[in-house]
Amino acid sequence: MKYQEILRELKAGTYRPIYFLMGEEPYFIDQIVRYIENHALPEDQQSFNQSVLYGRDTDIQTVIAEAKRYPMMADRVVVIVKEAQHLRKLEELESYANQPQPSTVLVIAYKYKSIDKRKKLYKTLSNGHVLLESKKLYDNQVPDWISQNLSSKGYQATPKAIQLLTESLGSDLGRIENELQKLELVVSEGDTIDDEVVEQNIGISKDYNNFELINALRDKNFGKAMRIQHYFAANPKDNPLVVTLSLFFSYFSKLMLVHQAKDKSPRGLASLLKVNPYFIKDYQAGAGNYDLKKLARIMGYLRECDMRSKGVGNVSTSDPELLRELIFKIIYS
Repeated sequence: MKYQEILRELKAGTYRPIYFLMGEEPYFIDQIVRYIENHALPEDQQSFNQSVLYGRDTDIQTVIAEAKRYPMMADRVVVIVKEAQHLRKLEELESYANQPQPSTVLVIAYKYKSIDKRKKLYKTLSNGHVLLESKKLYDNQVPDWISQNLSSKGYQATPKAIQLLTESLGSDLGRIENELQKLELVVSEGDTIDDEVVEQNIGISKDYNNFELINALRDKNFGKAMRIQHYFAANPKDNPLVVTLSLFFSYFSKLMLVHQAKDKSPRGLASLLKVNPYFIKDYQAGAGNYDLKKLARIMGYLRECDMRSKGVGNVSTSDPELLRELIFKIIYS
């Protein structure tokens, strides 16, 4: 099942005997675990009928024994196993999964990895139980996730604010959720979150960030680009070169796609680039300033800078100096 389907079913009051939640993205796993922990039983029934175990401190037989208990003056027993990726002999759960206790809700939070899909346990969990594989979002999926997250709570955000959050916070959904909660405290429900609100409340500069640096390169504005580079040099922990290079690579790759696109309409380009249509004019402007031959050279500069930042062919050039040199090459060479 998908994350949204599981939550929708839980909110409707339907609980299954086993929830096996696995995968690289902990956010979706944590959300489901938190919901079951807080809502599967009334608070006054939790002390006798709800157990929270940790994979490092327990074993599979203890988990099964807890799951086989009968409820005491309640409709169900809830057993939650956190950090279940540390459980040994997990395959022994397969026998219980074949004949689970109907009055028990067993939740296994198996983070950062997945069980072997060739094993019997996987096949058993796939049939009749809830098995979630929580995958990390691709970078281009994060803006839509932020927008949907805010919309579900009655908020709107400008495309630039969403882009600023995405560029600054990356794809760590837990971190993004924490920052969005800060914004929800200062913005009234129904109001729009813009880049000014983001800058004032999250500590992200709306003028000195990778988003604005890319805009400066788009316009071949060397002065603006160097001002941002100086800011990055003074705040290296907040602006690591590896992140900047990744965003440069994504941007200039998209400019190559613009040149090669058959459908160059805003809607066609938005679909091809998988970006908000609001930003298509920026990509069109960039493609107008950089032809395919220049873009091919830029991709070479990016690869060279990446290797040198990792010490290949470079003994003493610092990351700020590498970025300054890269900006010069992109605009002038």
